[in-house]
Amino acid sequence: MRAWQVRRPGPMTSRPLTAAEVPVPRPADDELLVAVRACGVCRTDLHVTEGDLPVHRPGVIPGHEVVGEVVGVGSAAVSRFAVGDRVGIAWLRHTCGTCRYCRRGQENLCPNSRYTGWDADGGYAEFATVPADFALPLPAGYRDAELAPLLCAGIIGYRALLRADLPPGGRLGLYGFGGSAHLTAQVALAQGAEIHVMTRGTQARELALTLGAASAQGPADPPPVALDAAILFAPAGELVLPALEALDRGGTLAIAGIHLSDIPSLNYQRHLFQERQVRSVTSNTRADAHAFLDFAAKHRLEVTCPRYPLDRADEALGDLSAGRIAGAAVLVV
Repeated sequence: MRAWQVRRPGPMTSRPLTAAEVPVPRPADDELLVAVRACGVCRTDLHVTEGDLPVHRPGVIPGHEVVGEVVGVGSAAVSRFAVGDRVGIAWLRHTCGTCRYCRRGQENLCPNSRYTGWDADGGYAEFATVPADFALPLPAGYRDAELAPLLCAGIIGYRALLRADLPPGGRLGLYGFGGSAHLTAQVALAQGAEIHVMTRGTQARELALTLGAASAQGPADPPPVALDAAILFAPAGELVLPALEALDRGGTLAIAGIHLSDIPSLNYQRHLFQERQVRSVTSNTRADAHAFLDFAAKHRLEVTCPRYPLDRADEALGDLSAGRIAGAAVLVV
């Protein structure tokens, strides 16, 4: 099958992603074999490819926003899915189920967790496998390419919104406005929030205003009002400072990315006093995924998803790295 592998992690200019012909994977007893129809191009794929995240599987096939059709079922994976079903493969693909984090409903913190496109081969390929317990049923009314970004950008944005602790009708700031933020904005707007966007790129700011943001400005510019909560999607630690300064008393900043550059020194009075707080976001639980996909089934989200054929995966990641994508890019197989 056709696939892309991360041979030598490094900057996209060094061409770390290599096209290859590899065998079709065989599902384990508890897994499904999925024919990939679409796979989102996520910033985490970029972190894996460029080496911001340590190598977990040499030569890994990235991609963890996979929409496809079940074409094979392991001997122990027949209870929930059948051949012909449309399913989603997301970032989280294994937890132990027995540690204290799993037992208290925080499986995203499981020390033995494993991830698609990092610990196991992902969806930059014609076929992929997924443990049946971690495969996701998908909402109707969306095309394959529209569903793909929901499976990480949407889910992690949903968890970040929960972590931001936005009060009803509150003012939410979004720092960075790519695949995840443009979906999170729609969830927050549906819940009655007022959205203010700080991001680079004219196209991203225009998209934010089109979707209903009250304002859109540069990444470090102050919003026109004090914020009740903010989410940092851009992997730029220097934006933590202006985001904290933009918070009103008691406001919360949630940092949504798996990787962040170093945060400069904070000034207690300017950035943290008056009970401002910072929260990180680590992966998601399956409960988060199901809750968000249920929301997407009831509230039609507008998914901006520039499409690339699978043969141009390296170009898609390069465009993401250079900030040339508005919305969430998707590979179509």
